[in-house]
Amino acid sequence: MRDYQIRGLNWMISLHENGINGILADEMGLGKTLQTISLLGYMKNYKNINGPHMVITPKSTLANWSNEFKRWCPSLNTICLIGNQEERTNLIRKHLSSTTSFEWDVLITSYEMIIKEKAALKKFNWSYLIIDEAHRIKNEKSKLSEIVREFKTNNRLLITGTPLQNNLHELWALLNFLLPDVFNSSDDFDSWFNTSTCLESDQLIQRLHTILKPFLLRRLKNEVEKRLKPKKELKIYVGLSKMQREWYTRILMKDIDIVNGAGKSDKMRLLNILMQLRKCCNHPYLFDGAEPGPPYTTDQHLVDNCGKMAILDKLLPKLQDQDSRVLIFSQMTRVLDILEDYCMWRGYQYCRLDGSTAHEEREKSIYEFNKPNSEKFLFMLSTRAGGLGINLATADVVIIYDSDWNPQVDLQAMDRAHRIGQLKQVRVFRMITENTVEERIVERAEIKLKLDNVVIQQGRLADNTNKVGKEEMLGWIRHGADQIFASKDSQITDEDIDEILKRAEAKTEEMKKKIDDLGEGSLRNFTLDTNEQFSSVYNFEGEDYREKQKLGSALAWIEPPKRERKANYAVDAYFRDALRVSEPRAPKAPRPPKQPNVQDFQFFPLRLFELLDREIYYFRKTVGYKVPRNPDLGSDAAKVQKEEQRRIDESEPLTESEIIEKEELLTQGFTNWTRRDFNQFIKANEKYGRDDLENIAKEVEGKTPQEVEAYTEIFWERYQELTDSDRIIAQIEKGEQRIQRRQDIKRALESKMGRYRAPFHQLRIAYGTNKGKNYTEEEDRFLICMLHKLGFDREMVYDELKAAVRNSPIFRFDWFLKSRTALELQRRCNTLITLIERENQELEEKEKQTKKKPGPKPGLAKSTNKRSSATTEPSAKKKKKR
Repeated sequence: MRDYQIRGLNWMISLHENGINGILADEMGLGKTLQTISLLGYMKNYKNINGPHMVITPKSTLANWSNEFKRWCPSLNTICLIGNQEERTNLIRKHLSSTTSFEWDVLITSYEMIIKEKAALKKFNWSYLIIDEAHRIKNEKSKLSEIVREFKTNNRLLITGTPLQNNLHELWALLNFLLPDVFNSSDDFDSWFNTSTCLESDQLIQRLHTILKPFLLRRLKNEVEKRLKPKKELKIYVGLSKMQREWYTRILMKDIDIVNGAGKSDKMRLLNILMQLRKCCNHPYLFDGAEPGPPYTTDQHLVDNCGKMAILDKLLPKLQDQDSRVLIFSQMTRVLDILEDYCMWRGYQYCRLDGSTAHEEREKSIYEFNKPNSEKFLFMLSTRAGGLGINLATADVVIIYDSDWNPQVDLQAMDRAHRIGQLKQVRVFRMITENTVEERIVERAEIKLKLDNVVIQQGRLADNTNKVGKEEMLGWIRHGADQIFASKDSQITDEDIDEILKRAEAKTEEMKKKIDDLGEGSLRNFTLDTNEQFSSVYNFEGEDYREKQKLGSALAWIEPPKRERKANYAVDAYFRDALRVSEPRAPKAPRPPKQPNVQDFQFFPLRLFELLDREIYYFRKTVGYKVPRNPDLGSDAAKVQKEEQRRIDESEPLTESEIIEKEELLTQGFTNWTRRDFNQFIKANEKYGRDDLENIAKEVEGKTPQEVEAYTEIFWERYQELTDSDRIIAQIEKGEQRIQRRQDIKRALESKMGRYRAPFHQLRIAYGTNKGKNYTEEEDRFLICMLHKLGFDREMVYDELKAAVRNSPIFRFDWFLKSRTALELQRRCNTLITLIERENQELEEKEKQTKKKPGPKPGLAKSTNKRSSATTEPSAKKKKKR
């Protein structure tokens, strides 16, 4: 172990000796896994604490953890909980059925398995609970975060290379998991470190350093690992191909009003445009219809139609000649599909890993790539799935094909190669499409990363740097659009790769100098919005692009299907599908023009529908409509078709009196009730029950209580006429059952409370065999009494109950109860209410049985009374004499 790793081990041992949990937050690539394994080895060999320990990791690093345990501390017996339902059940039955005797020391499992197998894992009292990439629980309301808080543990350790990613609340979530009795209120924590009041003062920095020092160990590579050469990053700016430029133009033309600021800047639409533009920069074949074919072929067009692929095609042979090995990261798995096609065409040996890759396949790919004298030249990974904890130090070149929104994710991806064990200098090539949204996204990531270094790493936290506003997104989309519209030619350069890299080096240095010159204040106020005016967008080279806009709106922008093909192209299947003739659908039956819009929920008189049907049948007769016959449907359908045709043939026009009657009937329904009014009425019935007309009337906007009452009367008489009456009535009855249930619970609580003068001290719960292990009777008593006091049927009652628990002096040291969420408290209260209802029912049955018992027979009672009177009288006389 390195010196700093020994110091890390000693720091974790001191935490254990002092009963403190902590965060091992060394920068990525400094051997946090090794330091953690050394801690567990120390516990077994020097402290005789064999476990059980649990390590929770991302799925991609399970194999790496298992291999590292075998390599560094084979005396620790490990098991790996992963696989399908059957495999997990067998492992649990074999190794986890007993909570007293263990053949293993460490259980390694993934986030997903923790959620699926929490019932089996909660039975153990874990010596150490260790979470790798612990920023996964930075949201305390996530499912994983809630589950890991329920485990019984003696010690907890978090491992993360990026402990302070975004804001102060995420830091509190990690500290709350480690020490819930100390960090039990995020509000108090936020008020103590109020960034708005003391951001510029040293007081906040000192407070953060003071609070973090006992719990967090953070070392950087350039401080401790002198033998590891610093990584060198180059930004390669690439041009657009002719096809990319055409698709980029189409995307902008589709929403030209938004691009020009004339339309309403809806954030979701802007994000969608951004996503489409980024896909265009990655490869135009991501859009359905862009790739030439069928038949589809894999050849030079894969490279010629994409700027990034053209540069990649020049760069990879040079890297292979230099005996380098390459990692390629992309956010889009469909880009990896295209890269696979390219590798097969060029003959490069490769491995692939993304979120859908099975655990065994991941393990095999990593082993194949890392083994000595491996033939694998390339390893392509999706950024989020392959950027966590994997050790691929046998590679020395990282290509970031497209940058992530979060710069920390790209840093994690680079550190798959730039880590201990790397013997060469790691080179990072980041591909950026020039004069497109990609350029602005990368610039913003650089600014954010610099601000993190200046502010967060010094101890201050800036919450306002992570939100992208609509105006900023609009500026990104506009960036370079005038140049895109102004030319249709390709921008892919024919320069030699050495010239391209030389130019990239100069531009990277220029960007670095530009950002380094910005101070903290400038970084905070930095915006990537532009003042470019797009007056030229509509009129260019004598053409009016307002007309072009109509063409652009006609383009069908449907999300393209997943690119399935890799190397096998089923041309025969394509032509078979293309030549298949489908049966033509029968045309819809014609209806008269200007038919009144009659809705079933408006409850018109039934006579009106009869007249309207006659009018429709007569119209079909006048146009010569014939009901289509389909002999394949059977005899019943044929009878219906025959009856329909008979009505058309025998139909007659409405008489004058019937037309007047129809017009009169059209005024007799609830014509002023819209679909919105009807939906509000149904929801109100579900919420309050059909009898609470007062509250129902309040829920239906724009209707008086008298109107709602009149509608209610007709509704319950004629609801069977509604198209989906069964669903509507079931919805209302379900709501009424909930109301009835709340009333039953309220009565049960009142009955229980009525049996005690001081329920907060005297109340007892009849658990039977359902006591449970987690909650004490004192905790349960407080929950029930406080729930009754707050009012069971009120909204947000469980949030108030959670606050009452945290503020109660009784539980000031009860971190288990104080760390429960509102949802967990609700579940516990539901269990207790069930027990109370059962107890109330048993008491009622006992009272009934007591009342049914016959009294003593009259004769027997009489003689007993005589005996009693005979025995009592002398004693009375004696008493009198005395």
